[in-house]
Amino acid sequence: MVLTFDPFRELDRLAGQMLGTGATVPASATLAMPMDLYRSGDHFVLHCDLAGIDPGSVTIDVDNRVLSIRAERSPRTDNDIQWVRRERATGTFERRLALADGLDPSRITATWQDGVLTLTIPVAEAAKPRRIPISTGGQPAVTEAPTDQPAITQP
Repeated sequence: MVLTFDPFRELDRLAGQMLGTGATVPASATLAMPMDLYRSGDHFVLHCDLAGIDPGSVTIDVDNRVLSIRAERSPRTDNDIQWVRRERATGTFERRLALADGLDPSRITATWQDGVLTLTIPVAEAAKPRRIPISTGGQPAVTEAPTDQPAITQP
């Protein structure tokens, strides 16, 4: 898994505090796109929390086996408000993940529900476990067996 690192993020935060621009984001909010990733059967499932982000601003790309997720949260532009505390980061967020050879990036699907982006990444057919049939002494190989009997029969 590859995470995008922005060496200037901390510098921007400190400058915002010193100049009083209201761009004070606590250190715990630097990971603005938290995610969960797990395997379920023949696919991987990735959930990204993107609360307050317009689904239309989210782009998902795969380039050279690197999955990129970009989202943008726009700042409030109301002139008649006075900030008391501002912790929700605004701007463009991006996560990049290197996809293993055993995955099928052409069949990735994405859904959006309640501010959570869910990607389903299937395992490639070539990477799935398979049964190798064994032929015995001139008999054709047994390719499928009932679940209660062994796959190879003795003559």
